[in-house]
Amino acid sequence: MLRYIVRRLTSGVVLLVAITILGFTLLYLGGGDIARKILGESADTATVEAKAQELGLNQPLYVQFTSWATRALGGDLGTSWFSGQHVAEAITSRVAVTLSLVTGAIVLIAIVSVFLGVLAATRRGWIDRFAQLLAVVGHAIPGFLIAVGLVLVFALTLHWFDPTGYVAFTDDPAGWAKTVVLPVIALAFGGIANVTQQIRGSVIDALRHDYVRTLRSRGLPARRVILKHVLRNAAGPALAVLGVHFVALLGVAVVVEQVFAIPGLGQIAVQATALGDIPLVMGLLVAITVIVIIFNLIVDLAQGWLNPKVRLS
Repeated sequence: MLRYIVRRLTSGVVLLVAITILGFTLLYLGGGDIARKILGESADTATVEAKAQELGLNQPLYVQFTSWATRALGGDLGTSWFSGQHVAEAITSRVAVTLSLVTGAIVLIAIVSVFLGVLAATRRGWIDRFAQLLAVVGHAIPGFLIAVGLVLVFALTLHWFDPTGYVAFTDDPAGWAKTVVLPVIALAFGGIANVTQQIRGSVIDALRHDYVRTLRSRGLPARRVILKHVLRNAAGPALAVLGVHFVALLGVAVVVEQVFAIPGLGQIAVQATALGDIPLVMGLLVAITVIVIIFNLIVDLAQGWLNPKVRLS
C-alpha cells in the first residue's frame, strides 16, 4: 500500500509541475500589457516601463517562472499586483467557502445516487424510468440554470431561503446551512444524474454474477447481499466517476458562486483572470491542483481498499 501511495503522490507532483508551467506560459502569452492595466491608461510610457521592470515583466519567460517557482517552493506565493494582498491570505480566506460547497455537493451526490441507483437496478419499474429521465434532464440543463431556477422558486417565490449572501459556519451554523443549501443542490444536480446511472449499471452487472446467485441460494437476505457484496463491487466505477465530478464541480462552483454572490474562490478567480494578476492566478492554480490531487488520492486509496487488484495496476 505504501508503494501505491508513493506512486500516486509522484504522479501528482508531476501533474502539478506540468500544470504550473503550462498555466504560467499561457498567462505570460495572453496577459497583455499588465503594467499599464495596473497603472491605468493615463500613465506615461516611462512609468509603465518602470513598473514592468519592477515586476520583472521585461525578463524572459523562463526567468520569471524560475523566480516564481523558487519563492513558491519556499511557501511564498507573492502578493496580488492589483490589491497588494498576500496571495496565500486571499486564498485561505476563501478556500473553505468553496470547499464547503463542493464537499457538500459530493456527499449529496454520493448519498442520493447510491439510493436511486440501487433502487433503479433492483426494483426497476417507475423508479428506473425516473432515474433515466433524471439522467436526460441532468445532461441537458447546465448548473447555472439550475441555480437560477432554485433562486426564483425557493428564494424569490417561496421565500424559504435568501437569494444571495453567505454566513460563515463559525458565526452562525444554522445561518450557514441556510445559505449553502441552494448552491449545493445546484452543484449536485448534474452529478446525481450521472452517478446514479453509473451505480445502476454497475449494480445490474454485479447482480448477474455467479457469486450473487450462490449467496442467495444459501438463504442470505437480499438486502445483505446488495449492501455487503454487490455495492462493494459496484463502488469502484462509481468512485472513479465521483473523482471526475469533483474536478468538474470546482469549475461549476465559479459560476454558481457568482449567481448566489458567495465569496469563494470563484469570485477572485474571475477577477484575477480578467486583470491578468499572475501571482493570484498562479496561487489559485496551485491551490486547486493540490486539492484535486488530494481528493483523487483519497479516491484511489478507497478503490485500492475495495479492490486490491487496483493497487497492482
